[in-house]
Amino acid sequence: MDTTPPFASLDACPPGSDADFALSGRLELSTVSALWQETRQRIAGPTRIDASKVSACDGAGAALLFDLHRQGARIAGLRPEFQRLLDSLEPDKPFAPGKLAHRKPLLIRAGQFLHDWLLELRQQITFTGAIAADLADLVRHPRNLRWQDFLRQCELTGANALPIISLIAFLIGVILAFQSALPLRQFGAEIFVANLLGLSLVREMGPLITAILLAGRTGAAFAAEIGTMKVNEEVNALTTFGFDPVRFLVLPRLLAGLLMAPLLTACAEIVGLVAGALVLEGFGIPFNTFFHQVASSTNLADFVGGMVKAAVFGLEIAAIGCLRGLATGAGASAVGSSTTRAVVQTLVILVVTDGLFAMLYYYLKI
Repeated sequence: MDTTPPFASLDACPPGSDADFALSGRLELSTVSALWQETRQRIAGPTRIDASKVSACDGAGAALLFDLHRQGARIAGLRPEFQRLLDSLEPDKPFAPGKLAHRKPLLIRAGQFLHDWLLELRQQITFTGAIAADLADLVRHPRNLRWQDFLRQCELTGANALPIISLIAFLIGVILAFQSALPLRQFGAEIFVANLLGLSLVREMGPLITAILLAGRTGAAFAAEIGTMKVNEEVNALTTFGFDPVRFLVLPRLLAGLLMAPLLTACAEIVGLVAGALVLEGFGIPFNTFFHQVASSTNLADFVGGMVKAAVFGLEIAAIGCLRGLATGAGASAVGSSTTRAVVQTLVILVVTDGLFAMLYYYLKI
């Protein structure tokens, strides 16, 4: 049993000895910190060290011996087991020079960007084709859909999102009513606030605000959930057992987004109109007059156009979230990156799609 006290020391050897210093004691994590500073002060350049009295040595002690060797000290007398520990660190091997980071030429960077973009485009086309094939098969065989998972996704996407969407819609209705009523009041035209509020909510604000909230809430959740499954090899396990990940994971979420987005949009429009009616009540316009103005300024084509837009938004949100989840790389940081990319890409696609709908409705006179 080793009874050596828990300390380590570096002592100078008397003149005429074979070594310049003698290293003794236990070279362990609890003892080498103070000794390391002492060796840096006393040893510089080629030195002979007698380590025959070293009674214990762990990884910290081996690091100390490695540092002494790098400073030019020649260590002798180590026990074989301690010598093997030091040799495993390869103290005689020179350090590999670090590579200086250099900026690639513009042409190479442009080619790399084009290559990555084409790979991304191919991935999106493949994903879209897989979804189209599974939807066509679902039309022929509805029982293939996992209805329990679909209903669960409808609850998560629709019912659980209703409170926050109702709150935002109420605030939007109040803000639009106040901001419109104040300038129109100068001309005695507060009544036309109802027309403006009805058209803006039904045709534009209702679908867009709902889609933005769903992108930050549902799209990010889809990307994070599927991305975590990808990192944990659960998606590969589904493939190994013969399940199609697109049909098993994507299709229920896609249909839930397609169905729930118009319903949430309709709820947001109703709440926003009620909020505007409450504001205009304070300006002396009764509820009946408000809703009569809304009914006279909007028609079925406006409502249907908003619902179609909301359905497309919901489809895009679910598809992009699932695509980014399935494209997640390795590591925990990859999940965060996929979630961020899902939200950013969805917001850009929503704005572009909204602009395309605006042009389409203009030419169709809707």
